[in-house]
Amino acid sequence: MTNSKPPIWRDSRFWQISTQVIAVILAISIVVILAMNLNRNLQLLGIKFGFDFLQQQASFDIGETPINYSPTDTYIRALLVGLLNSLKIAITGIILTTILGVTAGIARLSDNWLVRNISLVYVEIFRNTPLLLQLLFWYFAVFLSFPKVENQVSIWGIFAFSQNGVKFFGVNFSPEFATLLLGLTFYTGSFIAEIVRAGIKSVNKGQWEAGKSLGLNSSLVMRLVIFPQALRVIIPPLTSQYLNLTKNSSLAIAIGYPDVYFVASTTFNQTGKAVEVMLLIMLTYLTLSLIISLLMNLFNRSVQIKER
Repeated sequence: MTNSKPPIWRDSRFWQISTQVIAVILAISIVVILAMNLNRNLQLLGIKFGFDFLQQQASFDIGETPINYSPTDTYIRALLVGLLNSLKIAITGIILTTILGVTAGIARLSDNWLVRNISLVYVEIFRNTPLLLQLLFWYFAVFLSFPKVENQVSIWGIFAFSQNGVKFFGVNFSPEFATLLLGLTFYTGSFIAEIVRAGIKSVNKGQWEAGKSLGLNSSLVMRLVIFPQALRVIIPPLTSQYLNLTKNSSLAIAIGYPDVYFVASTTFNQTGKAVEVMLLIMLTYLTLSLIISLLMNLFNRSVQIKER
């Protein structure tokens, strides 16, 4: 007897691979067509496409510079300063909003009536108010209403508040940075709180009973038994909130914080290189989002149940 193989078109793997190849070809074709159309339109307008302008002198000042910068530096140096400011907001915001969101989410399930309802009020107010409105409130109604530096308000010698911003021990935070950080933290934290609450509620009640039967108190049951299991439900939507926080940081332009979007907008206004600047902004946020997604996917994989 001879073993005859079925025709290749009856193999499901053939169609899976073929579909993926066709999808890639279509995607590349669309990108090429759009690029050719863009190049043709720019030529008709007499505009030359290119990134040579990045080596030109920026000629504008930046309020907050984590690295050395002066108006005589190039545009690429200015954009680097903006990127570092964006990273500073994103990293600090992710850390603080995680702490706030997890705390508020656990508090939403507290047996204490006051704690539970304070958390509920926080979540409902900040989750249902536009982020831009919150930023404007923090900036104009809070930070700009603080007293001048000579009359600054000090709390336990740790925090000092004035119109120049917040001073934490020897570290100074400008009003713009503090506004954006607080706005993003409280806004995103309200969504994370609900994610954490839903994740904890998804764990079977029997797990609580099992932990209590081992003689653990409620806090230990939550920390050692419930929360590790809830992470499998929490992490995927938590990743989305981290991505939203990073992208929402572009609202810094509303209060004058010099993030990468703010610096890129100034660059565009001076050079007129709209397409190039928009491509740089898109590439920047895409790269940041992919890095966050990669790290969170790795973390998500580490908390999944390993089947033997």
